[in-house]
Amino acid sequence: MIDSIDRIGMEEVPKKNSAILIVDDEESLRLTFKMFLSREGYGPVSVASSYDEALDLIEKQQFDLIISDIVMEGSSGIDLLRRVKEIGRKCPVVMVTGYPNINSAAEAVRLGAFDYLAKPVKKDNLLRTARMALQQFSLHKENEKLTLEKERYQQYLETVFRSIKDLVVTVDAEMMIIDMNKEAHKWLEEISPGTDPKGRIDELPFFAEIFGFDAQTVLKNELEVPEHRMEFEFEGHDVTIFRVSAAPLLTSDGHFLGVVLVARDVSRLEALEQREKRIGLHRLIGSSRAMQTVYTLVENVGKVDTTVLITGESGTGKELVAEALHAESHRRDMPLIKVDCTAIPENLLESELFGHKKGSFTGADRDRKGRILSADGGTLFLDEIGDISPMMQLRLLRFLQERTFYPVGEDQPIKVDVRVIAATNADLKSQVMAGKFREDLYYRLKVVDIILPPLRDRYDDIPLLVKKFIDRFSKRLDKAINGISDQALGQLVKHKWPGNVRELEHIIERACVLCSGATITLANLPLELQNQEELVEIDHAVLANLQARNTEWSDNEEERILNTLRLTYGNKAQAARILGIDRSTLYRKIRQFNIDLTQLELSVSGIPPAP
Repeated sequence: MIDSIDRIGMEEVPKKNSAILIVDDEESLRLTFKMFLSREGYGPVSVASSYDEALDLIEKQQFDLIISDIVMEGSSGIDLLRRVKEIGRKCPVVMVTGYPNINSAAEAVRLGAFDYLAKPVKKDNLLRTARMALQQFSLHKENEKLTLEKERYQQYLETVFRSIKDLVVTVDAEMMIIDMNKEAHKWLEEISPGTDPKGRIDELPFFAEIFGFDAQTVLKNELEVPEHRMEFEFEGHDVTIFRVSAAPLLTSDGHFLGVVLVARDVSRLEALEQREKRIGLHRLIGSSRAMQTVYTLVENVGKVDTTVLITGESGTGKELVAEALHAESHRRDMPLIKVDCTAIPENLLESELFGHKKGSFTGADRDRKGRILSADGGTLFLDEIGDISPMMQLRLLRFLQERTFYPVGEDQPIKVDVRVIAATNADLKSQVMAGKFREDLYYRLKVVDIILPPLRDRYDDIPLLVKKFIDRFSKRLDKAINGISDQALGQLVKHKWPGNVRELEHIIERACVLCSGATITLANLPLELQNQEELVEIDHAVLANLQARNTEWSDNEEERILNTLRLTYGNKAQAARILGIDRSTLYRKIRQFNIDLTQLELSVSGIPPAP
């Protein structure tokens, strides 16, 4: 057995921290074996003189190798080997005896002994056997680790697969269904109760109509089918619109396995958005569709204990998203430790994150535990991760892989339970392509990514944000400011906001400082905002609508639609954008409420309604 392992040519297993137990009732042999192994660099090496003493040590600590005599007073080494296997210890056991025989050897092999040495044991044979046993055990542990990581990753994927609100179905190259998520099961059962969710996808009701053609197309050319929309009608329901897409199901090395099919019920999604539209989540503010997507992601991902990468321009609120993710997680009662990677000098960042031992470098006059250890049990937020050096990228990658780290000047690893959230305003993918950011670290961080929209893509949220900031700064400044004029709000809406929400916050703080009454006016804004030229797409109706969002409109859906149509002079496209719905949905609502646009009293008389 040893000869075959020796020929494999495996890398030498680190001798330090290789825990070995020697069991023999002869003191001279115990001490000799310990001396041989310790001088070779193995350790710690423990000894036991009996079965009971050995079993007590084995139950208290983990060993990487056990070397036991077979013949001892009382219980034998075979009894110890049998007990080691019963209690689930997986380390190799080498049996030693001065009286080898067929029966004892067969029993030792049957119970899983790594090898069998006959006395007198030569030093070279002992060291060679120990080396091979530890190498095999190291391979076994590495394989178990990889298997565990694979199982955890599979569990994560299955969790996401089950929780996603889209219909997701996978089929093999023969059109046979491999799996489907909970939402797909629900739809199939609703439309065709009792249908077996197996077999060919083109033979199942509903799935055949929604997915059949796309599945055949991908199987034929192994190319992605772009997203398109399909109508589906079943008894007792309105026509349902699905967004459908299909893509090849590939292995990591590009081997084609089948097709991934995805469908989203757009009709239900729009209805859900109208019913559950929120104006904020934790410290995040906004009612726009873009922010609704962010809220949904935060709620879903927050509950799954995985690494998240938040991207977006400076000032979009990445730190607030990190706080919201922490608040939504099971770690909410543990620390949220924030690290701004650009605010700490490069030569101090390693010590700041990983800590250091006293005397490890000039100025290290005391032990420091570091931010990672401070976040143990909670969340570590690494802001502006795109600016760290290659050396720090490597250290962070190792930490994310192992969940252990070495403080500066320490040779003992520390294991922590930390959820990592990273953020950047840089294009990490471009940095990877340019060789400035490690690709393996990029994908370790981007298990799930949340992209924050710039403020110029969510103008409808400006009145909500303005109101929030006015409330905050009026209290801080002890002023009775309670609103903003139409003209001032109009100029805010026209601005391009290169600094995003942070820029808006600073401008409202400045306006509150300068404001002498109860209303922020145009004069309180910076000169560059006061003198902006009119933008073509911003008119009085949109501004009036935005101003109206500072007050509560009626909960009656028909009245909200009528108000919006009046404010936009009957322009349905603009009204749909303000309401946050598709134009087709607005048309359907107009028919539902029998709204006659020709009879609608518009905000400005004499202007005909748009077609």
